[in-house]
Amino acid sequence: MGKVVILGVFVADTAYRAPRQPKMGETILGKSFVLGPGGKGSNQSVAAAMAGAETHFISRLGQDPFADMALATWNRAGVHPAVTQDPKSYTGAAYIFIEDGTGNNAIIISPGAAAEISNADIDANAALIRSAKVFITQLEQPIPVAVHALRMARAAGVTTILNPAPAASLPEGTLALCDYVTPNESEAEALTGLPVTSVAEAESAARALRALGAGAAIITLGDKGALYHDGARTVHVPPFKAGPVVETTGAGDAFSGGFAAALAEGQDPVSAVRFGSATAGISVTRPGTAPSMPARAEIEALLKN
Repeated sequence: MGKVVILGVFVADTAYRAPRQPKMGETILGKSFVLGPGGKGSNQSVAAAMAGAETHFISRLGQDPFADMALATWNRAGVHPAVTQDPKSYTGAAYIFIEDGTGNNAIIISPGAAAEISNADIDANAALIRSAKVFITQLEQPIPVAVHALRMARAAGVTTILNPAPAASLPEGTLALCDYVTPNESEAEALTGLPVTSVAEAESAARALRALGAGAAIITLGDKGALYHDGARTVHVPPFKAGPVVETTGAGDAFSGGFAAALAEGQDPVSAVRFGSATAGISVTRPGTAPSMPARAEIEALLKN
């Protein structure tokens, strides 16, 4: 098993479940509230570590109770933190609305200290990044820093993955630094300008992402599974059904972490997509983000069945 190194953000998730979102100026009663660990990079780190990979996470925290939550979460999952704590800032937080009837979600993120992640943080962890088998980043920390880290990993021969979330405009040439790019439907549309509402449309968007420089595109399609395209192969991987859907918030991060762990142990990319899809299939049957990530044995059991 090779090493997975992830650059990203931790935020404390404040999750509100209600029948619908309130309108501007309106107050409604919710059905539940949960406080827990989140942030895309952190969630992906937990998923990769739970899936069996030696996982290291580069980020910034404040010095507050949310930071204590982050450190405890990583300790339980077996994530190795490469983290700076800033007493002058705060640990990030996220507002998550969960639609009670469907489990669909809408999110606002305030990254706090993680917004100050800089190229100096990447340079300080250069040896760690260069020693990785797989490097992943997203777009919750400053984008120029993500690009700097991708460039460093790519130059060292590390397999690079960009999860382009939240959707944002990328500097020209960014996708050329990525062996794999893993958007969902809306993120793929933002990057390509093409609608993604079906598997066929996902294939068109994946070809466009390849034309922009990505080595391979994997578009996650929710209950339609995932579409893999690398120029030579196009494979639709159906979703894995592990039980009733409770919450979809952590599904994309579960996929990314599981996919990276599978790549790090040398699995074929399509097999790794199946592994990531099974990881996501289990995560959506549980509430929360990081707490929903399954153990390796659970993933293997679902794949076997």
